[in-house]
Amino acid sequence: MERNTHYNSILDRNKRIAWQEDCYVDLQSTPTSTSTKGEMEDVGWIQKHQGHLQRFITTPLLEGVLSHMRKLELLSQGEEAQVQAGGQLQEQVGTLTSILASMDPQGSNALQAFLENSDSQMYRLITMHDPMVQEHKEALLLQYPTPSDSLSPGPCSPEFSSSRILLLVDGLSDLQQKEHDLMQVEATRGARRHHVRQLALAKLLEPLTRVSLPPRVSLTVGVAGIGKSTLVGHFVRLWSRGEICTDVSFVLPFAFWELNTGEKLSAERLVKLAFPHMTDPSLVLSGTCRTLLIFDGLDEFRCPLDFSETVPCTDPKKEVSVDDLVTNIIRGNLLPEAAVWVTSRPAVASLIPGGLVDRLTEIPGFSPKEIRLFLSHTFPKGDTASQIWTHLESNKIFMVMSYMPCICWIVAVTFGYLLESGWQEGLPRTCTELYSHFCAMRAEAGEPRGREPIKMDQLNGNNRKLLGSLGRLAFYGLLKHKYTFSEQDMRAYGVDLLSTQGGLGTGVLIREESPSCVAYRFTHLTVQEFLAATYYHICSKRAIFDLFSESAMSWPKIGFQNHFRSALQRSQQAEDGHLDVFVRFLAGLLCPAALRPLAGLLAQGKDDGGQRVWAAGLLQDLLGSGGAVVSLRSVNVAYCLQELQHTEVLRSVEEDLRCGGLGWKLTRTHCTALAYLLQVSPECSEETNLSACLDYSTVKSLLPQLLYCSHLRLENNHFKDDVMELLGSLLSAKDCHLQKISLAENAISNKGAKALSRALLVNRTLITLDNLRTSSNDLRSNNIGSKDGAKRIAEALKTNRTLTELILSSNQLGDKGTAALAQALTVNHSLHSLHLQSNSISNKGMTALTKALRLNRGLICLNLRENSIGVEGAKDMARALQENSSLQHLDLTANLLHDEGVKAIAGAVKVNRALTTLRLQWNFIKCTATKSLAHALLTNSTMQLLDLQENAIGDEGVVALAGALKTNTSLCTLCLQGVSAGRSGAISMAEALMVNKTLHTLDLRGNSIGMEGAKALANALKTNRTLKSLNLQENSLGMDGAIFIATALKGNHQLTYINLQGNGIGESGAKVISDAIRTNSPDCVVEI
Repeated sequence: MERNTHYNSILDRNKRIAWQEDCYVDLQSTPTSTSTKGEMEDVGWIQKHQGHLQRFITTPLLEGVLSHMRKLELLSQGEEAQVQAGGQLQEQVGTLTSILASMDPQGSNALQAFLENSDSQMYRLITMHDPMVQEHKEALLLQYPTPSDSLSPGPCSPEFSSSRILLLVDGLSDLQQKEHDLMQVEATRGARRHHVRQLALAKLLEPLTRVSLPPRVSLTVGVAGIGKSTLVGHFVRLWSRGEICTDVSFVLPFAFWELNTGEKLSAERLVKLAFPHMTDPSLVLSGTCRTLLIFDGLDEFRCPLDFSETVPCTDPKKEVSVDDLVTNIIRGNLLPEAAVWVTSRPAVASLIPGGLVDRLTEIPGFSPKEIRLFLSHTFPKGDTASQIWTHLESNKIFMVMSYMPCICWIVAVTFGYLLESGWQEGLPRTCTELYSHFCAMRAEAGEPRGREPIKMDQLNGNNRKLLGSLGRLAFYGLLKHKYTFSEQDMRAYGVDLLSTQGGLGTGVLIREESPSCVAYRFTHLTVQEFLAATYYHICSKRAIFDLFSESAMSWPKIGFQNHFRSALQRSQQAEDGHLDVFVRFLAGLLCPAALRPLAGLLAQGKDDGGQRVWAAGLLQDLLGSGGAVVSLRSVNVAYCLQELQHTEVLRSVEEDLRCGGLGWKLTRTHCTALAYLLQVSPECSEETNLSACLDYSTVKSLLPQLLYCSHLRLENNHFKDDVMELLGSLLSAKDCHLQKISLAENAISNKGAKALSRALLVNRTLITLDNLRTSSNDLRSNNIGSKDGAKRIAEALKTNRTLTELILSSNQLGDKGTAALAQALTVNHSLHSLHLQSNSISNKGMTALTKALRLNRGLICLNLRENSIGVEGAKDMARALQENSSLQHLDLTANLLHDEGVKAIAGAVKVNRALTTLRLQWNFIKCTATKSLAHALLTNSTMQLLDLQENAIGDEGVVALAGALKTNTSLCTLCLQGVSAGRSGAISMAEALMVNKTLHTLDLRGNSIGMEGAKALANALKTNRTLKSLNLQENSLGMDGAIFIATALKGNHQLTYINLQGNGIGESGAKVISDAIRTNSPDCVVEI
């Protein structure tokens, strides 16, 4: 059957089959009378199987039925034409069966006989489908029961499973493909990717659009302990209960650990071994009904997957090697009509060629909110949950690790146990301490709680022996990338299977059983790594050969220090980092606080602390060695120092980072420590301030770690264009998490701007979440220029849709660069804020900008301070403001607008209903233009801030503005510093304050209102209840004027700030007035 026809049949039958099947179920389940039963027995074969006939009959089979019925003369030529005119296949089958049903029993018997003789498999499927599906669903519900044990590994309760979502991703990042799972989480701080779609589990197999096909191969990735198998189990339960994917007839879940037997299998034999109740697998795999094959845990598959050398196999009955079977199914050579869902850890998932995967999804971990919710769910009573949460907040490494639900469970049950059992030495501060307590707790499972902690030396000695054998199993399994173990493996490493059924065994091991085999795995990958470290820690003190050589045939290696150094070297050489966490635990076990909980489980001699000091020295030397780039292997050395609790260097760099003291003193050791802090320090969680401390070499060394910062400040670093090439590659990377970057006060020119613009063409992350200022790229005070630099940035803006704030102040853009940016603004509607201060922009550049503003619908803030914009430019802006409905903040400070230009803008303010902030400081404005602005404020209802500082508007202009304030109800801030206002202007403003109810900030600095003006304002303050800030600095008030103001505040309780400096009051007078104001209005801040 054609794939398109098959999928069309799946999609279209939902319109009619659902209600027919429901009716059939109702008839079967509803008690009926004898007469009703008799009627049911009389129902013909066609009516009984109507739904399945429409569902499973294919086009070739329909043609055969029509031909056969014509031969039997049960179908006329006209009826055949009626069937063929029925539209889609299901409608044609429906028409045919209706015609034949009207001839019962002859019609039913003929169709039944034809199907049985011509396509016996189809006939069996039609007649046996429902009983087979029901039996299979019942078997799956027994195989995947609803988890209810609160002590089972991970938060797998129904409410947590049902809330999990999937993220649709484009591909695997380099970090996912190359690094240890825990390092992936630590490097990104558990942050989710930006700009990804969420996908509900119920829609896993559905097409994303109306015109696309459902995926055949879906791949879901997630780090160890994220809940992949839990999600699969939840999906299977939902499907078995008929709650999701009702168009799928059979779901066949397989675990890869079950396929590690190494024997040859056919597809049909595989199904029969896994599901013995399916007596005829060929019906399920025929492709006639929709089937989903789930392969869970690719990382647990020991056979190599080689898609390039696989021998093609298309026969589901042919036996081939297990790896060939899996690759042929994924390739579509075998069972091409079946949907396939594979789950895996990210690094192993990269073995499947991307071209074979139709849909790639990722399971996100716990957010901080979900971590807290899980703690509350686990400890609903008392304050245990809040105590654990407080500890997580103060130890960020535990918070980051709790991103993985299974580790979140380990943290919760361990910390909860310690709190509830009265542990007096505080909660663990390192991961090694955490896992030591976890293993000790699991060894004590079943012992009474709430009393004195049980001494470990009282426990059964079997646990000590079991810990040793499990440690050996864990260590050599880790070296071989082996994470599931057969019973034969367990015995080979001296594990007594009976001893695993209680105490420590049930605490750190999970036994999994299938119809064909039994397997064991550790509770989590980190548990295996910890036990491996305990084994190596003990054995390294007495081993005489290299422990990494299991056969013991190696050069002699005597003494703990040699073995410890060997483990570090192996870890540094492992490109995939699979030994990173192991060596962290190995270092942590040298700390007495980590060994104390295991005192009864580990046989060890006395240690005077010398080994810990030696190890700290070795690790610190490693911290300062390495290549030009700080790799994650080097960062792991810093983690080892943290586990060892030798953190002097780390704390020193963190303190310098906090107080801005790094200042170009970053040695290799400092760079590695800084790379570590970028992952764990609270100082770097929201903003990473690396201003005035970096150069080209340090940026290059830190580049892999800078990828995962969200807000990066790189100001005043004297960066040149070579650094911009590095940062361009950073912003272009698929792994980039940068949301805001500031590069102000550097030496970036056109070439550097080109590198940035290339990155902006592909970058999709440069955003923040701060109201409307949702992203930023700060390039102030560089030398980008008006030629190629500005043009390249403009070209990037035409396609970039995430950047929302661009700061290009002091970059010599000129009119040409401004015109290029203006052209970009005609098509870019996502940029919200553009800063072009001090760029030598004249009327020509202003004309280009204002043309763009007439078309632009997104720009909210435009900064044009300190340019050379004149009257004509102001008139162009006025015309644009009459059409633009998005610009809210316009800054034209320090230009050449004069009265004529401002009068034009005032005319626009009368009709504009978007502008809220207008800054016109230093523009040679006089009273004529001010009167025009005042007249505009009489009708404008949106303007909130008007800045006219340092313009000679005089008393006449102030009087006009005061008159407007008596009517205006929107203006909140009025800045009139240095406007040559005197007594009459102040008196008019005071009269306005007596009636105005909206102004809360009035700045009258640098004028000459004198004592009489102060007296008038004082009288106004006695009645005004909205003004909060009043600046009367340098206004020749004298002692008397200041006293008027001070006494006026006795009844005013709204003013929160007043400035009376520079008014010739004198020191003693200042104290008297200050005391009076504080007595009358204690909440008011006084500067005098």
